[in-house]
Amino acid sequence: MNLLILSSSTGGGHDMRAGALSAWWSESGGEARTLRPLENGFPLYRWGSAFYNLIQRRLPLFHYLYFHFLEWASLHRGPRRILSSGKFARQVAEFTPDLVLSVHAHLNHGYFRLCEDALPEKRMKFVIFCGELADGNGFSRHWINPLADLFSGPFEETCEAARRRGMPAERTLASGPLLRKPFYDRPGQPGRDEFLAKYDLSPDLKTYVLGTGANGVNRHRQVVEAFNRSENPCQLLALCGRNESTLADLNRIKKSSRVPFVALPEVSAPDMALILRQADCLFARPGAGMTTEAVACGTPVVFDLSRGVMPQETNNLNFWKKRASSVLSTHNPSRLPELAGGEVPSVKIEMGSDPGKLLDALRKLLGK
Repeated sequence: MNLLILSSSTGGGHDMRAGALSAWWSESGGEARTLRPLENGFPLYRWGSAFYNLIQRRLPLFHYLYFHFLEWASLHRGPRRILSSGKFARQVAEFTPDLVLSVHAHLNHGYFRLCEDALPEKRMKFVIFCGELADGNGFSRHWINPLADLFSGPFEETCEAARRRGMPAERTLASGPLLRKPFYDRPGQPGRDEFLAKYDLSPDLKTYVLGTGANGVNRHRQVVEAFNRSENPCQLLALCGRNESTLADLNRIKKSSRVPFVALPEVSAPDMALILRQADCLFARPGAGMTTEAVACGTPVVFDLSRGVMPQETNNLNFWKKRASSVLSTHNPSRLPELAGGEVPSVKIEMGSDPGKLLDALRKLLGK
């Protein structure tokens, strides 16, 4: 069974979900391939993806303009609107997928049609997996394609948003989060002792984790300096991802810092799951990927809203407002010592051993 996954490197959540699904599908005996037609297609689309990531790093609030332009422009709504689609069509024909699943809002219409045109004799199934956690100003209308065989999302709130926009109720499925294997409940998971030993942390101090997105967005230096001025005894784990300049900057000031901290480059999925399960608090932007992982691990979160909120982030904040006792957020990262010193809310859900509900639904579509 060949599964073609359509993804994009705008942000980090889409590719995270694509990679997770590819691994789960391959483990179950199928073959999966991921295509990123925006980044690997017409140069304007590649520029648009890079521009999105630039906005996320520099001025998230500006994304309101970009988001609403894309909602209006509908650049990929139909196959005739998609420029330089020949390469994509050839890749589809070569792989001959039985099922095409999109994890990105702008790949659910014209690109589905291009797949059909590339293999007119083959009756492929088309599925949308939307990673948004709830409805909000940033829930794109392009997520909805009533002609798709299935719309799936992590939570019922996601599916409610889809139904409000015209997705047939009988073709929506709240399948649970789509995450990498270490985030599911499995035997033999490392505990607190292993966590403390791995990162040389004190058992007597609370551990606050400073998160980062795939684009390296962070306010780590500002937060470290704020803790150095505060009376909040703690230790910090600063996740730097691929941001080598932040990693080097933090390592330069480590010896002179009053608050102990460990700066980490990009970590593996097992390490990330371990960190989030053991953290006393996570400080991160309300992106869908990081927020979903925090929910899976039951991590208390203070949301970083510095430089404004992106439309898509409002969806995830709405989910948190509904599911948690309260929402802690700040536009000023220097307030983290004050906020983390009190009660920090969390959301915890039951996680099975795999995304079985989604995988079963995909197999059912294929008659397996």
